[in-house]
Amino acid sequence: MADGECFAEAARAVGCPHAPAPGLGLGPPLGWKERLKAGLANSGSTLWFLAGLGLLYALRVPLRLCDNVTAVTGFLSSLTPKFYVALTGTSSLISGLIFIFEWWYFHKHGTSFIEQVSINHLRPLIGGTESSISEPGSPASNRESETTRHHHLSECKVWRNPLNLFRGAEYRRYTWVTGKEPLTYYDMNLSAQDHQTFFTCETDFLRPSDTGRDTNVLVYIKRRLAMCARKLGRIREAVKIMRDLMKEFPPLTMLNIHENLLESLLELQAYADVQAVLAKYDDISLPKSAAICYTAALLKTRTVSDKFSPETASRRGLSTAEINAVEAIHRAVEFNPHVPKYLLEMKSLILPPEHILKRGDSEAIAYAFFHLQHWKRIEGALNLLQCTWEGTFRMIPYPLEKGHLFYPYPSCTETADRELLPTFHHVSVYPKKELPFFIHFTAGLCSSTAMIAFLTHQFPEVMGVFAKAVSMISRTCVEYL
Repeated sequence: MADGECFAEAARAVGCPHAPAPGLGLGPPLGWKERLKAGLANSGSTLWFLAGLGLLYALRVPLRLCDNVTAVTGFLSSLTPKFYVALTGTSSLISGLIFIFEWWYFHKHGTSFIEQVSINHLRPLIGGTESSISEPGSPASNRESETTRHHHLSECKVWRNPLNLFRGAEYRRYTWVTGKEPLTYYDMNLSAQDHQTFFTCETDFLRPSDTGRDTNVLVYIKRRLAMCARKLGRIREAVKIMRDLMKEFPPLTMLNIHENLLESLLELQAYADVQAVLAKYDDISLPKSAAICYTAALLKTRTVSDKFSPETASRRGLSTAEINAVEAIHRAVEFNPHVPKYLLEMKSLILPPEHILKRGDSEAIAYAFFHLQHWKRIEGALNLLQCTWEGTFRMIPYPLEKGHLFYPYPSCTETADRELLPTFHHVSVYPKKELPFFIHFTAGLCSSTAMIAFLTHQFPEVMGVFAKAVSMISRTCVEYL
Protein backbone atom coordinates (compact mmCIF):
# COMPACT_ATOMS: atom_id res chain seq x y z
CA MET A 1 0.00 0.00 0.00
CA ALA A 2 1.27 3.46 -0.81
CA ASP A 3 2.34 5.99 1.81
CA GLY A 4 -0.69 8.05 0.89
CA GLU A 5 -2.90 5.15 1.95
CA CYS A 6 -1.23 5.06 5.32
CA PHE A 7 -1.83 8.81 5.69
CA ALA A 8 -5.49 8.34 4.79
CA GLU A 9 -5.83 5.62 7.43
CA ALA A 10 -4.16 7.87 9.99
CA ALA A 11 -6.59 10.64 9.14
CA ARG A 12 -9.53 8.30 9.69
CA ALA A 13 -8.03 7.05 12.95
CA VAL A 14 -7.85 10.54 14.46
CA GLY A 15 -11.29 11.44 13.18
CA CYS A 16 -10.30 13.68 10.30
CA PRO A 17 -13.49 14.23 8.30
CA HIS A 18 -11.71 14.83 5.01
CA ALA A 19 -9.02 12.21 4.36
CA PRO A 20 -7.20 12.91 1.10
CA ALA A 21 -8.38 11.07 -1.98
CA PRO A 22 -5.89 9.74 -4.52
CA GLY A 23 -5.21 11.58 -7.67
CA LEU A 24 -7.36 14.64 -6.97
CA GLY A 25 -5.86 18.10 -7.42
CA LEU A 26 -7.19 21.17 -5.65
CA GLY A 27 -7.39 24.49 -7.43
CA PRO A 28 -9.29 27.78 -7.58
CA PRO A 29 -12.86 27.84 -8.92
CA LEU A 30 -13.18 28.09 -12.69
CA GLY A 31 -14.36 31.21 -14.51
CA TRP A 32 -17.19 31.35 -17.03
CA LYS A 33 -14.78 31.11 -19.97
CA GLU A 34 -13.25 27.88 -18.70
CA ARG A 35 -16.68 26.38 -17.94
CA LEU A 36 -17.94 27.36 -21.40
CA LYS A 37 -14.86 25.83 -23.04
CA ALA A 38 -15.26 22.59 -21.09
CA GLY A 39 -18.98 22.42 -21.93
CA LEU A 40 -18.34 22.92 -25.63
CA ALA A 41 -15.60 20.30 -25.59
CA ASN A 42 -17.88 17.72 -23.94
CA SER A 43 -20.83 18.44 -26.28
CA GLY A 44 -18.89 18.18 -29.54
CA SER A 45 -20.55 14.93 -30.66
CA THR A 46 -24.05 16.27 -30.00
CA LEU A 47 -23.38 19.45 -31.97
CA TRP A 48 -22.13 17.45 -34.94
CA PHE A 49 -25.27 15.29 -34.88
CA LEU A 50 -27.62 18.29 -34.71
CA ALA A 51 -25.70 20.04 -37.49
CA GLY A 52 -26.09 16.95 -39.69
CA LEU A 53 -29.84 16.84 -39.10
CA GLY A 54 -30.17 20.55 -39.88
CA LEU A 55 -28.19 20.17 -43.11
CA LEU A 56 -30.32 17.23 -44.20
CA TYR A 57 -33.51 19.21 -43.57
CA ALA A 58 -32.21 22.22 -45.50
CA LEU A 59 -31.27 20.09 -48.53
CA ARG A 60 -34.45 18.01 -48.60
CA VAL A 61 -35.78 19.85 -51.68
CA PRO A 62 -32.56 19.93 -53.81
CA LEU A 63 -31.90 16.29 -53.02
CA ARG A 64 -35.53 15.34 -53.88
CA LEU A 65 -35.82 13.21 -50.75
CA CYS A 66 -39.56 12.59 -51.20
CA ASP A 67 -39.12 11.30 -54.77
CA ASN A 68 -36.19 9.13 -53.77
CA VAL A 69 -38.08 7.63 -50.82
CA THR A 70 -41.03 6.89 -53.14
CA ALA A 71 -38.73 5.15 -55.59
CA VAL A 72 -37.07 3.09 -52.85
CA THR A 73 -40.48 2.14 -51.43
CA GLY A 74 -41.66 0.97 -54.84
CA PHE A 75 -38.48 -1.02 -55.35
CA LEU A 76 -38.75 -2.72 -51.98
CA SER A 77 -42.42 -3.57 -52.62
CA SER A 78 -41.48 -5.42 -55.82
CA LEU A 79 -38.99 -7.71 -54.04
CA THR A 80 -39.99 -11.29 -53.23
CA PRO A 81 -40.09 -12.72 -49.69
CA LYS A 82 -37.07 -14.89 -50.51
CA PHE A 83 -34.96 -11.75 -50.83
CA TYR A 84 -35.99 -10.61 -47.37
CA VAL A 85 -35.26 -14.06 -45.94
CA ALA A 86 -31.78 -13.96 -47.48
CA LEU A 87 -31.21 -10.36 -46.33
CA THR A 88 -32.27 -10.87 -42.73
CA GLY A 89 -30.56 -14.26 -42.53
CA THR A 90 -27.28 -12.77 -43.70
CA SER A 91 -27.66 -9.87 -41.25
CA SER A 92 -28.30 -12.34 -38.43
CA LEU A 93 -25.22 -14.37 -39.36
CA ILE A 94 -22.93 -11.33 -39.55
CA SER A 95 -24.21 -9.82 -36.29
CA GLY A 96 -23.89 -13.25 -34.64
CA LEU A 97 -20.23 -13.47 -35.66
CA ILE A 98 -19.62 -9.95 -34.36
CA PHE A 99 -21.34 -10.90 -31.09
CA ILE A 100 -19.14 -13.99 -30.66
CA PHE A 101 -16.00 -11.97 -31.37
CA GLU A 102 -17.07 -9.22 -28.93
CA TRP A 103 -17.78 -11.81 -26.22
CA TRP A 104 -14.40 -13.49 -26.72
CA TYR A 105 -12.54 -10.16 -26.77
CA PHE A 106 -14.30 -8.97 -23.61
CA HIS A 107 -13.43 -12.13 -21.66
CA LYS A 108 -9.82 -12.06 -22.85
CA HIS A 109 -9.07 -8.34 -22.52
CA GLY A 110 -11.84 -7.06 -20.24
CA THR A 111 -13.14 -4.43 -22.68
CA SER A 112 -15.24 -4.09 -25.82
CA PHE A 113 -13.35 -4.13 -29.13
CA ILE A 114 -15.86 -1.84 -30.89
CA GLU A 115 -15.88 0.57 -27.97
CA GLN A 116 -12.09 0.64 -27.85
CA VAL A 117 -11.81 1.31 -31.58
CA SER A 118 -14.46 4.04 -31.32
CA ILE A 119 -12.66 5.80 -28.48
CA ASN A 120 -9.15 5.50 -29.91
CA HIS A 121 -9.83 6.18 -33.60
CA LEU A 122 -13.32 7.55 -34.25
CA ARG A 123 -13.79 9.90 -31.31
CA PRO A 124 -10.88 12.21 -32.28
CA LEU A 125 -12.31 12.50 -35.80
CA ILE A 126 -15.66 13.84 -34.57
CA GLY A 127 -14.11 16.27 -32.10
CA GLY A 128 -14.56 14.30 -28.87
CA THR A 129 -12.07 15.00 -26.08
CA GLU A 130 -11.47 13.78 -22.59
CA SER A 131 -13.37 15.71 -19.95
CA SER A 132 -10.55 17.83 -18.65
CA ILE A 133 -10.90 21.40 -17.44
CA SER A 134 -7.23 22.15 -16.82
CA GLU A 135 -5.02 23.52 -19.54
CA PRO A 136 -2.41 20.94 -20.63
CA GLY A 137 0.53 23.12 -19.66
CA SER A 138 -0.90 24.67 -16.52
CA PRO A 139 0.76 24.07 -13.14
CA ALA A 140 -2.51 22.65 -11.74
CA SER A 141 -2.67 20.12 -14.57
CA ASN A 142 0.98 19.16 -14.08
CA ARG A 143 0.50 18.68 -10.33
CA GLU A 144 -2.64 16.62 -10.87
CA SER A 145 -1.07 14.39 -13.50
CA GLU A 146 2.02 13.87 -11.34
CA THR A 147 -0.07 12.93 -8.30
CA THR A 148 -2.25 10.57 -10.34
CA ARG A 149 0.76 8.95 -12.01
CA HIS A 150 2.50 8.42 -8.66
CA HIS A 151 -0.63 6.85 -7.15
CA HIS A 152 -1.15 4.54 -10.14
CA LEU A 153 2.48 3.45 -10.05
CA SER A 154 2.23 2.59 -6.35
CA GLU A 155 -1.01 0.67 -6.97
CA CYS A 156 0.43 -1.39 -9.82
CA LYS A 157 3.81 -2.12 -8.27
CA VAL A 158 4.75 -5.77 -8.62
CA TRP A 159 6.40 -7.47 -5.62
CA ARG A 160 8.43 -10.64 -5.42
CA ASN A 161 6.38 -13.45 -3.86
CA PRO A 162 7.98 -13.83 -0.40
CA LEU A 163 6.82 -17.45 -0.03
CA ASN A 164 7.99 -18.68 -3.40
CA LEU A 165 10.53 -21.51 -3.33
CA PHE A 166 9.76 -23.58 -6.42
CA ARG A 167 12.69 -24.64 -8.53
CA GLY A 168 13.02 -25.12 -12.25
CA ALA A 169 12.70 -28.89 -11.89
CA GLU A 170 9.33 -28.53 -10.13
CA TYR A 171 8.00 -26.18 -12.78
CA ARG A 172 9.21 -28.55 -15.50
CA ARG A 173 7.55 -31.49 -13.79
CA TYR A 174 4.29 -29.54 -13.69
CA THR A 175 4.59 -28.89 -17.43
CA TRP A 176 5.22 -32.59 -18.12
CA VAL A 177 2.17 -33.66 -16.12
CA THR A 178 -0.33 -31.01 -17.25
CA GLY A 179 1.09 -29.87 -20.56
CA LYS A 180 0.77 -26.25 -19.36
CA GLU A 181 3.37 -23.60 -18.64
CA PRO A 182 3.04 -22.44 -14.99
CA LEU A 183 4.98 -19.19 -15.44
CA THR A 184 4.56 -16.36 -17.90
CA TYR A 185 7.42 -14.76 -19.79
CA TYR A 186 6.76 -11.49 -17.95
CA ASP A 187 7.09 -13.23 -14.57
CA MET A 188 10.34 -14.98 -15.54
CA ASN A 189 11.76 -11.74 -16.93
CA LEU A 190 11.08 -10.02 -13.61
CA SER A 191 12.94 -12.86 -11.81
CA ALA A 192 15.94 -12.35 -14.09
CA GLN A 193 15.91 -8.65 -13.24
CA ASP A 194 15.71 -9.47 -9.52
CA HIS A 195 18.76 -11.72 -9.72
CA GLN A 196 20.66 -9.07 -11.63
CA THR A 197 19.81 -6.55 -8.90
CA PHE A 198 20.78 -8.95 -6.09
CA PHE A 199 24.11 -10.06 -7.46
CA THR A 200 25.42 -6.95 -9.21
CA CYS A 201 26.13 -3.44 -8.06
CA GLU A 202 26.97 -0.09 -9.62
CA THR A 203 30.44 -0.24 -8.06
CA ASP A 204 31.40 -3.66 -9.40
CA PHE A 205 34.33 -2.12 -11.25
CA LEU A 206 35.94 -1.28 -7.86
CA ARG A 207 36.62 -4.93 -7.04
CA PRO A 208 37.85 -7.00 -5.28
CA SER A 209 35.54 -5.92 -2.42
CA ASP A 210 31.95 -4.72 -2.73
CA THR A 211 30.05 -4.46 0.54
CA GLY A 212 26.64 -3.61 -1.00
CA ARG A 213 26.61 -6.66 -3.24
CA ASP A 214 27.89 -8.93 -0.48
CA THR A 215 25.08 -7.83 1.83
CA ASN A 216 22.46 -8.60 -0.80
CA VAL A 217 23.97 -12.02 -1.47
CA LEU A 218 24.19 -12.81 2.24
CA VAL A 219 20.55 -11.89 2.92
CA TYR A 220 19.37 -13.73 -0.18
CA ILE A 221 21.20 -16.94 0.71
CA LYS A 222 20.18 -16.93 4.38
CA ARG A 223 16.57 -16.34 3.50
CA ARG A 224 16.60 -19.15 0.96
CA LEU A 225 18.16 -21.44 3.56
CA ALA A 226 15.35 -20.57 5.97
CA MET A 227 12.74 -21.29 3.30
CA CYS A 228 14.42 -24.61 2.48
CA ALA A 229 14.41 -25.55 6.17
CA ARG A 230 10.70 -24.68 6.33
CA LYS A 231 9.98 -26.84 3.31
CA LEU A 232 11.93 -29.75 4.79
CA GLY A 233 9.93 -29.56 8.02
CA ARG A 234 12.73 -28.08 10.14
CA ILE A 235 10.48 -25.23 11.13
CA ARG A 236 12.15 -24.08 14.35
CA GLU A 237 15.45 -23.79 12.52
CA ALA A 238 13.72 -21.74 9.83
CA VAL A 239 12.16 -19.45 12.44
CA LYS A 240 15.54 -18.85 14.08
CA ILE A 241 17.19 -17.89 10.78
CA MET A 242 14.35 -15.52 9.92
CA ARG A 243 14.43 -13.83 13.32
CA ASP A 244 18.21 -13.39 13.10
CA LEU A 245 17.87 -11.85 9.63
CA MET A 246 15.20 -9.41 10.81
CA LYS A 247 17.37 -8.34 13.76
CA GLU A 248 20.59 -8.07 11.76
CA PHE A 249 19.12 -6.26 8.73
CA PRO A 250 16.04 -4.30 9.92
CA PRO A 251 16.13 -1.85 6.96
CA LEU A 252 15.39 -4.69 4.53
CA THR A 253 11.69 -4.80 5.38
CA MET A 254 10.83 -4.53 1.67
CA LEU A 255 11.87 -8.19 1.36
CA ASN A 256 8.87 -9.09 3.54
CA ILE A 257 10.75 -11.69 5.57
CA HIS A 258 8.14 -11.22 8.30
CA GLU A 259 5.59 -12.90 6.01
CA ASN A 260 7.79 -16.00 5.89
CA LEU A 261 8.02 -15.83 9.67
CA LEU A 262 4.24 -15.55 10.07
CA GLU A 263 3.64 -18.65 7.95
CA SER A 264 6.25 -20.69 9.85
CA LEU A 265 4.85 -19.65 13.24
CA LEU A 266 1.36 -20.60 12.10
CA GLU A 267 2.69 -24.02 11.18
CA LEU A 268 4.08 -24.32 14.73
CA GLN A 269 0.68 -23.10 16.02
CA ALA A 270 2.59 -20.50 18.03
CA TYR A 271 -0.30 -18.05 17.91
CA ALA A 272 1.07 -15.79 20.67
CA ASP A 273 4.26 -15.30 18.64
CA VAL A 274 2.17 -14.64 15.51
CA GLN A 275 0.28 -11.93 17.41
CA ALA A 276 3.58 -10.37 18.49
CA VAL A 277 4.82 -10.20 14.89
CA LEU A 278 1.51 -8.69 13.79
CA ALA A 279 1.70 -6.09 16.54
CA LYS A 280 4.94 -4.88 14.98
CA TYR A 281 4.12 -5.11 11.27
CA ASP A 282 0.34 -4.58 11.14
CA ASP A 283 0.96 -0.91 11.78
CA ILE A 284 -0.83 2.02 10.22
CA SER A 285 2.45 3.43 8.90
CA LEU A 286 3.55 0.23 7.11
CA PRO A 287 2.34 -1.29 3.85
CA LYS A 288 -0.25 -4.01 4.16
CA SER A 289 -0.53 -7.38 2.45
CA ALA A 290 -2.99 -10.25 2.23
CA ALA A 291 -0.77 -12.26 4.60
CA ILE A 292 -0.94 -9.59 7.29
CA CYS A 293 -4.66 -8.78 6.96
CA TYR A 294 -5.88 -12.38 6.70
CA THR A 295 -3.56 -13.63 9.46
CA ALA A 296 -4.96 -10.94 11.75
CA ALA A 297 -8.47 -12.06 10.79
CA LEU A 298 -7.53 -15.71 11.42
CA LEU A 299 -6.30 -14.98 14.94
CA LYS A 300 -9.50 -13.14 15.87
CA THR A 301 -11.61 -15.82 14.21
CA ARG A 302 -9.80 -18.51 16.19
CA THR A 303 -11.21 -17.21 19.48
CA VAL A 304 -14.87 -17.65 18.45
CA SER A 305 -15.05 -19.94 15.41
CA ASP A 306 -15.39 -23.26 17.25
CA LYS A 307 -18.67 -22.16 18.86
CA PHE A 308 -20.02 -19.92 16.11
CA SER A 309 -23.42 -20.76 14.65
CA PRO A 310 -25.30 -18.55 12.17
CA GLU A 311 -28.67 -19.57 13.65
CA THR A 312 -27.59 -18.77 17.20
CA ALA A 313 -26.01 -15.48 16.14
CA SER A 314 -29.20 -14.42 14.32
CA ARG A 315 -31.27 -15.05 17.47
CA ARG A 316 -29.10 -13.47 20.15
CA GLY A 317 -26.90 -11.20 18.09
CA LEU A 318 -23.10 -11.15 17.89
CA SER A 319 -20.87 -10.98 20.94
CA THR A 320 -18.06 -8.47 21.18
CA ALA A 321 -15.45 -11.08 20.21
CA GLU A 322 -17.57 -12.19 17.23
CA ILE A 323 -18.00 -8.60 16.10
CA ASN A 324 -14.22 -8.12 16.24
CA ALA A 325 -13.71 -11.29 14.20
CA VAL A 326 -16.27 -10.26 11.58
CA GLU A 327 -14.75 -6.78 11.32
CA ALA A 328 -11.30 -8.31 10.85
CA ILE A 329 -12.66 -10.51 8.06
CA HIS A 330 -14.31 -7.52 6.41
CA ARG A 331 -11.03 -5.60 6.63
CA ALA A 332 -9.11 -8.45 5.03
CA VAL A 333 -11.69 -8.93 2.27
CA GLU A 334 -11.67 -5.22 1.48
CA PHE A 335 -7.90 -5.32 1.07
CA ASN A 336 -7.97 -8.39 -1.20
CA PRO A 337 -11.46 -9.61 -2.20
CA HIS A 338 -10.10 -12.52 -4.28
CA VAL A 339 -8.79 -14.61 -1.36
CA PRO A 340 -12.04 -16.06 0.12
CA LYS A 341 -12.98 -18.05 -2.99
CA TYR A 342 -9.63 -19.83 -2.86
CA LEU A 343 -9.80 -20.45 0.89
CA LEU A 344 -13.37 -21.76 0.58
CA GLU A 345 -12.28 -23.85 -2.43
CA MET A 346 -14.88 -22.23 -4.64
CA LYS A 347 -12.09 -21.70 -7.15
CA SER A 348 -9.20 -24.06 -7.91
CA LEU A 349 -5.65 -23.09 -7.02
CA ILE A 350 -2.68 -23.10 -9.37
CA LEU A 351 1.04 -22.87 -8.70
CA PRO A 352 1.67 -19.34 -7.40
CA PRO A 353 3.70 -16.97 -9.59
CA GLU A 354 7.13 -15.72 -8.60
CA HIS A 355 5.78 -12.15 -8.45
CA ILE A 356 2.51 -10.81 -7.13
CA LEU A 357 0.42 -7.67 -7.29
CA LYS A 358 -0.90 -6.58 -3.92
CA ARG A 359 -4.70 -6.64 -3.71
CA GLY A 360 -4.75 -8.66 -6.94
CA ASP A 361 -5.60 -12.23 -7.92
CA SER A 362 -1.91 -13.16 -8.02
CA GLU A 363 -1.48 -12.23 -4.35
CA ALA A 364 -4.64 -14.16 -3.46
CA ILE A 365 -3.30 -17.31 -5.12
CA ALA A 366 0.08 -16.98 -3.41
CA TYR A 367 -1.51 -16.47 0.00
CA ALA A 368 -4.12 -19.23 -0.25
CA PHE A 369 -1.64 -21.74 -1.67
CA PHE A 370 0.45 -21.65 1.52
CA HIS A 371 -2.12 -20.59 4.16
CA LEU A 372 -5.17 -22.71 3.34
CA GLN A 373 -3.89 -25.46 5.64
CA HIS A 374 -3.73 -23.02 8.57
CA TRP A 375 -7.37 -22.00 8.10
CA LYS A 376 -8.44 -25.64 7.88
CA ARG A 377 -6.56 -26.46 11.07
CA ILE A 378 -8.70 -24.07 13.15
CA GLU A 379 -12.15 -25.55 13.68
CA GLY A 380 -14.98 -23.40 12.29
CA ALA A 381 -12.69 -20.71 10.82
CA LEU A 382 -13.73 -21.37 7.23
CA ASN A 383 -17.38 -21.61 8.30
CA LEU A 384 -17.24 -18.14 9.86
CA LEU A 385 -15.45 -16.81 6.77
CA GLN A 386 -18.11 -18.30 4.49
CA CYS A 387 -20.94 -16.75 6.51
CA THR A 388 -19.53 -13.25 6.69
CA TRP A 389 -17.11 -12.38 3.88
CA GLU A 390 -19.71 -11.23 1.35
CA GLY A 391 -21.04 -8.67 3.83
CA THR A 392 -17.94 -6.60 3.10
CA PHE A 393 -19.31 -5.47 -0.24
CA ARG A 394 -22.32 -3.76 1.35
CA MET A 395 -19.94 -1.29 3.01
CA ILE A 396 -18.17 -0.47 -0.26
CA PRO A 397 -20.88 -0.25 -2.94
CA TYR A 398 -18.52 1.69 -5.22
CA PRO A 399 -15.12 0.12 -4.53
CA LEU A 400 -13.35 1.84 -7.43
CA GLU A 401 -14.43 5.26 -6.16
CA LYS A 402 -14.39 5.05 -2.37
CA GLY A 403 -13.05 2.53 0.13
CA HIS A 404 -13.92 1.96 3.78
CA LEU A 405 -10.61 1.25 5.52
CA PHE A 406 -8.30 1.41 2.52
CA TYR A 407 -7.90 3.39 -0.63
CA PRO A 408 -10.42 2.64 -3.41
CA TYR A 409 -9.69 -0.65 -5.09
CA PRO A 410 -7.17 -0.08 -7.91
CA SER A 411 -8.49 -0.49 -11.44
CA CYS A 412 -5.17 -1.77 -12.81
CA THR A 413 -5.10 -5.18 -11.08
CA GLU A 414 -6.78 -7.14 -13.88
CA THR A 415 -4.28 -6.04 -16.52
CA ALA A 416 -1.26 -6.69 -14.30
CA ASP A 417 -2.58 -10.08 -13.12
CA ARG A 418 -3.12 -11.20 -16.71
CA GLU A 419 0.60 -10.54 -17.28
CA LEU A 420 1.65 -12.43 -14.14
CA LEU A 421 -0.70 -15.44 -14.32
CA PRO A 422 -0.73 -18.16 -17.00
CA THR A 423 -3.30 -17.98 -19.77
CA PHE A 424 -5.11 -21.18 -18.71
CA HIS A 425 -6.06 -19.57 -15.38
CA HIS A 426 -9.33 -17.67 -15.26
CA VAL A 427 -8.28 -14.37 -13.68
CA SER A 428 -10.52 -13.20 -10.87
CA VAL A 429 -11.88 -9.70 -11.58
CA TYR A 430 -13.21 -7.31 -8.96
CA PRO A 431 -15.58 -5.60 -9.12
CA LYS A 432 -17.44 -7.64 -11.70
CA LYS A 433 -17.69 -5.75 -14.95
CA GLU A 434 -21.01 -5.24 -16.65
CA LEU A 435 -21.26 -6.49 -20.21
CA PRO A 436 -20.46 -3.69 -22.68
CA PHE A 437 -23.27 -2.06 -24.65
CA PHE A 438 -22.13 -3.53 -27.96
CA ILE A 439 -22.44 -7.10 -26.69
CA HIS A 440 -26.08 -6.44 -25.80
CA PHE A 441 -26.59 -4.60 -29.10
CA THR A 442 -25.12 -7.31 -31.34
CA ALA A 443 -26.95 -10.03 -29.40
CA GLY A 444 -30.27 -8.18 -29.85
CA LEU A 445 -29.57 -7.49 -33.52
CA CYS A 446 -28.70 -11.13 -34.17
CA SER A 447 -31.83 -12.39 -32.40
CA SER A 448 -34.20 -9.88 -34.01
CA THR A 449 -32.97 -10.41 -37.57
CA ALA A 450 -33.06 -14.18 -37.11
CA MET A 451 -36.64 -13.92 -35.87
CA ILE A 452 -37.63 -11.72 -38.86
CA ALA A 453 -36.01 -14.19 -41.26
CA PHE A 454 -37.92 -17.08 -39.69
CA LEU A 455 -41.25 -15.25 -39.73
CA THR A 456 -40.73 -14.12 -43.35
CA HIS A 457 -39.97 -17.68 -44.38
CA GLN A 458 -42.99 -19.12 -42.55
CA PHE A 459 -45.52 -16.33 -43.16
CA PRO A 460 -44.46 -14.48 -46.34
CA GLU A 461 -47.83 -12.82 -47.01
CA VAL A 462 -48.27 -11.45 -43.50
CA MET A 463 -44.70 -10.15 -43.36
CA GLY A 464 -45.16 -8.60 -46.84
CA VAL A 465 -48.15 -6.62 -45.59
CA PHE A 466 -46.16 -5.60 -42.51
CA ALA A 467 -43.20 -4.44 -44.64
CA LYS A 468 -45.48 -2.37 -46.89
CA ALA A 469 -47.08 -0.75 -43.86
CA VAL A 470 -43.68 0.18 -42.45
CA SER A 471 -42.56 1.64 -45.79
CA MET A 472 -45.76 3.66 -46.10
CA ILE A 473 -45.33 5.08 -42.61
CA SER A 474 -41.73 6.03 -43.39
CA ARG A 475 -42.77 7.70 -46.65
CA THR A 476 -45.50 9.66 -44.88
CA CYS A 477 -43.07 10.92 -42.26
CA VAL A 478 -40.59 12.11 -44.89
CA GLU A 479 -43.32 13.82 -46.90
CA TYR A 480 -44.55 15.55 -43.74
CA LEU A 481 -41.06 16.94 -43.11
